[in-house]
Amino acid sequence: MINASGVILGFLLATAYGAGFHLIMGGPARRIILYVLAAWVGFAVGHFLGDFINLELFNLGALHLFSASLGAWIALIASWWLAGEEKGQGNR
Repeated sequence: MINASGVILGFLLATAYGAGFHLIMGGPARRIILYVLAAWVGFAVGHFLGDFINLELFNLGALHLFSASLGAWIALIASWWLAGEEKGQGNR
């Protein structure tokens, strides 16, 4: 079971992943919300999958950091791909 400090660390890391991804990939300002949410969900799913399969590759306390980070980045890439490019105002 993960404690409160692990949850806070997870939220901070996932938020940094989402914000960094938006900084790298660009896009409208509202797209950062999609990226941060995708990073949060992917981080949580990755952590629980790492716990389920007992992956001990890179743990930080009770936090399965490797699988959680991998899950966040997969979710970020999937959300970027699914969201696609926005058409500008002049392209009607």
